Formats: sequence, C-alpha cells, structure tokens
Amino acid sequence: MNKIMRIAMILAVAATALLVSRTMSAQQQDFSKVEIKVTKVSGNIYMLEGAGGNIAASVGEDGIVLIDDQFAPLAEKIQAALKNIGVTDKPVRFVINTHYHGDHTGGNEPFNNSGSTIIAHDNVRKRLESGGTAGNGGSVKVENKPAPKAALPIITFDHDVTVHLNGEDIRALHFPSGHTDSDSIIFFPKNNVVHLGDDFVRYGFPFIDVASGGSVQGIIDAMEKTTRQLPGDVKVIPGHGALSNMDDVRAYTKMLKETSAVIQKALDDHKTLDQMKQAKILAPWETFSGSFINSDAFIETLYNSLTGHKGEFLKHN
Repeated sequence: MNKIMRIAMILAVAATALLVSRTMSAQQQDFSKVEIKVTKVSGNIYMLEGAGGNIAASVGEDGIVLIDDQFAPLAEKIQAALKNIGVTDKPVRFVINTHYHGDHTGGNEPFNNSGSTIIAHDNVRKRLESGGTAGNGGSVKVENKPAPKAALPIITFDHDVTVHLNGEDIRALHFPSGHTDSDSIIFFPKNNVVHLGDDFVRYGFPFIDVASGGSVQGIIDAMEKTTRQLPGDVKVIPGHGALSNMDDVRAYTKMLKETSAVIQKALDDHKTLDQMKQAKILAPWETFSGSFINSDAFIETLYNSLTGHKGEFLKHN
C-alpha cells in the first residue's frame, strides 16, 4: 500500500468516526436539561426554542397551532411553556411540519396522542413512514428509522393548505427541492410573520439534504420567491437560530448564489471535488463554516447538488 492510499484510508476512518460521534451525541442528548425559551414575535405568534428546530406557535381563543415540535422527550416541556404564556388553556389543535427531519417532527407522536392533528406535505409522511438515509451525498449522512404510525401526518397536501384559526389564515406552501423535497414555508399574513423552516438557518452553511431531494438552487428559488412576496418588515423565524428579518434572508441567499457560482465555475473548468477542497475555493466565505457543516462539507453539498449526484446510499429517489 503506497503512502497516498494510507493517508486516504486514515482520512476516511477519521470522517466515519466523526459522523458516528455526531450521531451518538444526538442520540444521547440529555433532554432533561433543555429549557424552552419563549419569545413573542408579533400579535399572538410566539417562537419557542429548545433543542432542534425553532417552533412557531399561534396561541389564541380557538386553540394553538404549532409549526414543528422538536423531539418527543420535550413535548411536556413545550406544553408547559405554551400554558405559561397565559393566553389560553385550550390545547394544541394542529401541528404543521415544515419538513420530515426528526428535530422538527420528533414530537409528532406525543402531540398526536394528546389529540393534535398533524399536517404536512405528502413527502413528509412518505419519508417518515419509509425511513432511509439523509445526507449531503458525501461525508454527512444520518440514518432514519421508519417512524411509528402515531408520528405520521394525518392530513397531507401537495401544493398548499390553509388553517383558519385565531383570526389568522395560516398558510403552508410547498417549495420543492429545497432543504429536502418535503419543505413547506409557513405564512402568518395578519401578524406579518413567516417561518422558513430549514430553507433558512442561522448556524452558517446550511445542511442541504441532497439524498432526500434537496438542492441549493431549490433553496435559492424559495428564498427569492418568498422575499418578493413578503413585506420588507416581516418577522422571520428561521429553522435554527435567532429571530431574523429580510436583510438576513437576502444576505444568506447572496452567500448561496455566490458559493454556487464558484463551484459551478470549477465544474466548468473540469476541477474534481478533491481539487476544489485542496484549493479552499470557499475561503472567502469562511465565516459561514461551522462545526456541523464546514467548508469542505459544503463544497461536497454544492458539488453533489449541482451535478445531481445524491450519493450511493440514496434509497428514496
């Protein structure tokens, strides 16, 4: 075995160990220490932060509508936080999932068992029901077991659905091939609030689930279309991170377009994936490199998204 092959094997083992470590860390998380932070966004719309994706809540005399529900062990804490808002003692009537990932749908089962109706795009139900592997087509991948029946959405839709509750027309609109192929963006027009799910995050380079039909161009399209139809002063709830505004969304979209263009040029110049990493072609955007999706992982993501390569582990498409 030559030196290059030995180095390649060492790097592969290290990458696998890192992925296993991340997965085990998520599975072993101590949810007993998680606190639910509640922020009033506008009118009767609140944002709840804990572990996993941000939750939006419409809280009023007709009951409660949740957008996403984090992890199952947090359901009681989320219920308690909603009660402490003091607006209503009525239950969570509906939960709308922005996409299928477990940090946004993990609470489906306990909320369903408590009487909530779960609503989501058709592909959320399909992917929860079948299980499979999520990932960026490269070093980032997560195995998902099939969800129990009680965790599956009861009402699904193809393009959009509207829930009329608490004097608000809460509209979920499907945007194909963004973070996943199951994404919905949720609009609260009366309160001038939008929940963008994981099509927009604040932790740096995004995780784009190429293996589950996601694409960088799909996210860019979703952000540009959403930006055009919303008021400039709309309050933006990201899938992860702090409450945001349209300037934040525009800066994020600009980064996606610029980094995509750099990778596309490298592809046009017949550069390999390894050559792109070695050249550190995303160095100008290093501030977006994070512990979850670093620059090399995002190069993989963009490379696989732009070339249509979804990884050998793809099961669904």
